[in-house]
Amino acid sequence: MSIDILYQDDWLVAVNKAAGLLVHRSWLDRHETRFAMQLTRDAVGGHVFPVHRLDRPTSGVLLFARNAEVARTLTQAFTERRVEKHYLAVVRGYLAPAGTLDYALEHRPDAIADKFDDPDKPPQPAVTHWQSLARVELPFAVSKKHATSRYSLARLEPETGRKHQLRRHLAHLRHPIVGDTTHGDGRHNRFFREQYGCGRLLLHAAGLALAHPITGEPLRLEAPLDQGWRSLICEFGWESALAPGEPDGVKSALSVA
Repeated sequence: MSIDILYQDDWLVAVNKAAGLLVHRSWLDRHETRFAMQLTRDAVGGHVFPVHRLDRPTSGVLLFARNAEVARTLTQAFTERRVEKHYLAVVRGYLAPAGTLDYALEHRPDAIADKFDDPDKPPQPAVTHWQSLARVELPFAVSKKHATSRYSLARLEPETGRKHQLRRHLAHLRHPIVGDTTHGDGRHNRFFREQYGCGRLLLHAAGLALAHPITGEPLRLEAPLDQGWRSLICEFGWESALAPGEPDGVKSALSVA
């Protein structure tokens, strides 16, 4: 298995992580043998250092540093919110055209991974901006309350980076992300599996924008959508919805679908 390199130079490398791929070795799956960090190291022929994380089911831009000093600089940039991030998601229902959710999230430590964390840590501030890019109404009664089912394509921009922030925030808005088995709606997840063969979380880290840690030049990293995403975009007639404001990588991926 190889990994799709989006950008590399002497100091950093960015890849397009596939959904289902762990960033690095984890207690979450002791039997897994493939990791984004390992695949990236093999691809560039040297050590790489993670500077942020993506949940296992989330696809998209993942950035690594190529030495420890650059890793510290980039980690600080993420911590100080000097990195702009945007995601694409398919959510249940008709999401409002645009808005901001400022809603603190309780700390939910994992039993093993976060065993040294303070269990009494207060809720952490969390802010997410969203924009609804497109909508679709399908002639399927997923819920007994409605004869049809509605979904939205959303652009999400988190200001903060809390654990599962986007998934928890969209669930709080009552527009859970399709495919979210922890915070989502099982009926709609099952519908997408059975109707479209889509059993993944429909959340994609589409872009990062930051100052290069060495040169200071603006750096924009964009991750094209995978085939599963492109198939749904075409199925729902959403191709034109992405064109005005989405990165070139996303647009070019759609143009060849």
